[in-house]
Amino acid sequence: MSVLVYTENWEGKFKKKTFELVSYAKSIADKIGSEVTALSIGNVADDELQKLGQYGAAKVKHLESDIDTLDNKLFADAISKEAEAENSGVIVFSDNFTGKAIAPRVSARLQAGYVAGVGALPESFEPFVVKSKVFSGKAFGKVKINSEKKILALQTNSFDIAENPSEVAIEKGSLEGEATTKLKDVNKVTDKILLTDAELIVSAGRGMKSPDNWGGIEELATALGAATGCSRPVSDDDWRPHEEHVGQTGKVVAPNVYFAFGISGAIQHIAGISGSKYIVAVNKDDEAPIFNVADFGIVGDVNEVIPKMVEAVKARKN
Repeated sequence: MSVLVYTENWEGKFKKKTFELVSYAKSIADKIGSEVTALSIGNVADDELQKLGQYGAAKVKHLESDIDTLDNKLFADAISKEAEAENSGVIVFSDNFTGKAIAPRVSARLQAGYVAGVGALPESFEPFVVKSKVFSGKAFGKVKINSEKKILALQTNSFDIAENPSEVAIEKGSLEGEATTKLKDVNKVTDKILLTDAELIVSAGRGMKSPDNWGGIEELATALGAATGCSRPVSDDDWRPHEEHVGQTGKVVAPNVYFAFGISGAIQHIAGISGSKYIVAVNKDDEAPIFNVADFGIVGDVNEVIPKMVEAVKARKN
């Protein structure tokens, strides 16, 4: 019985979150005395597929396809068939937009218990119990999966990447079926770090007082090599573009460090950043809810703190 992990690629390349998934799957496989099979769909070169072996995959099933966009039904059908062919008792997805689109479909096809928001290895295997975030990240729940097959969706940045080199066998196949989703147009942001990929995010809210004060945020983000984000009121007022909106109704992010400047910490915003490893909050209101979830906090005027942080970062880099 193998552990199957769906390894998403971006234009033929794997990202850090992919290797995190394989590392996680490998740890589960070691616990149950099994091996990891990584499933890749799309045009991915063999040397890229070989990288999955560095993190513990014993076998890579590569379904070649020219489909250039996610097709939920087609991908779910293919993953379900491979899970059955591999006799996979545990199937691992990323808890991102792709995972949320495909994993429930696979769960229904395989009659497998599905837990999203997983942030650690199972606490036990007999019975199979995992801890996951519930209530939009405001609490943790322990979930027991009773079905024979289990599906876990791992939160980004919740498990340490571990190199575990092994000989990897690559098996080729083709993605079968007709696409039901057609891609008409692509508009890519090329001059920014994407929020969903960022290791560092510098975000701000209405506490900045004016869109004219955003220069310091952008300067700090540039100095740190970070992406820029904002709270919903800021994007609603057109202070910042809507693609920078972080929160339950915007982008759900999980960076290593999330800087929150002048953000009060509404529940909807916290739900979108709860996966962050560290949260650094700066607010002049010492009772702002953001401090309840922050790992580090500064009580002060953001427009006075930001220039000092920029100066400190530049000095450290020099």
